[in-house]
Order: sequence, then structure tokens, then C-alpha cells
Amino acid sequence: MTDPIASDTLFEAPPLAEQERMVEAVLFASAAPVTIGELHARLPHGCDAPAALEQLAKRYDGRGVRLVKVGDAWAIRTAADLAFLMTRETVETRKLSRAAIETLAIVAYHQPATRAEIEEIRGVSVSKGTIEQLLDLDWIKLGQRRQTPGRPVTFVVTRAFMDHFGLASPRDLPGLKELRAAGLLESTPPPDELPAREDDDQTDDMFERAPPEEEH
Repeated sequence: MTDPIASDTLFEAPPLAEQERMVEAVLFASAAPVTIGELHARLPHGCDAPAALEQLAKRYDGRGVRLVKVGDAWAIRTAADLAFLMTRETVETRKLSRAAIETLAIVAYHQPATRAEIEEIRGVSVSKGTIEQLLDLDWIKLGQRRQTPGRPVTFVVTRAFMDHFGLASPRDLPGLKELRAAGLLESTPPPDELPAREDDDQTDDMFERAPPEEEH
């Protein structure tokens, strides 16, 4: 008969310090953020991934790299104040069109958004190529279908989008005041702009609406 005490000892979890090392290794080697569930699937039985992450975050506090939360996942990234050191390593492979930038902004601030809603806000039709480009970049993805006639699909931003822009969640997107302070909006926008986010204390737009122009 198997000794229950010996059996428990056999599956005893490693010390927390060793779990922290394991989590660090997984995150360092992973190209994409890793969820708690994915960590538990890789770590030995009985490991406490959240506790290991908490310890790892403390260890990286103030260092050149830091532990960041991206949606429901975690990743090791360069400290934000040292990003300027990486500029020489940045290569621009694809430039988004104005239509793609506007579409991406609308999805980010108004998600989940249908294609019809995007077109209504932009005031111009959205080409299939624009949507496909953003899908290919993995910056937007299909959301749940609306429970309305025709059950149209919706679009939402992805974890890759949040990771690229250093956001823990879509609610961390800059508000109206930040956009104006950065010079991305005029100080007195026209009154027919998009509605602001619910957490913004003003009622005008997040982005200026350009004069309607047809996409090709």
C-alpha cells in the first residue's frame, strides 16, 4: 500500500524562489504575454503562479526591464523610460493608411463595434482591405455577434494591440485631455465629433473627423 505521506512529499511544490525562477524563464523565452493558466500548465504541480509573479515584479522594480500585465496575461518588457535606447532597433515594416488608423481608433475607443458603426462614425465606407490589414496585424479581432437583425459581427482590439502600446487594458487608452496635450487634437474641436469615453469629463470627440473621402 502506498504511503500517503510519501505520496504528498513526492508532489510537493518547489520553493517559491524556485517557482519565481521558473516563471521568469517562461516569460523571458515567450514571444507573447503568458496567462496564469498557461503558467500553471507549464509549472510543476502545486506551484503558485500569482505569488511567483508578485515576487518577480518586486525583483524587477526599478530595473531596466519590468514585469507588465497585458490584459489577462504577463510579460517582461523594457522599462518605459528607457525606450529611447531601443530606437535604433525599431524597423517600420508597414505603414498604416489614414483609413486604417481611424478604423483602429474607433474600434479601440468604441469596442465592440460593428462595421456599420465604424462607417457611421467615420462618415465613409470602410474597405475590406482596411479591415483585413488590421486583422493581419493582429491588432483587432472578431468579437461576439450583435443580437440584432442580421447578427453582424463586432470588432475588438487584441492583446497584441495592448502589448504594442503598453496598455494593461483598453481603459488605459489616453483620454481627451492627454490627446490634446500631445498635440493630437485641436483645442476647440467641432461639435459634431465622436462621443467621448464614459470616463472622460468632456463630451466632445476623441479624434477629429476628417472630411469624408472614399476608400479605394
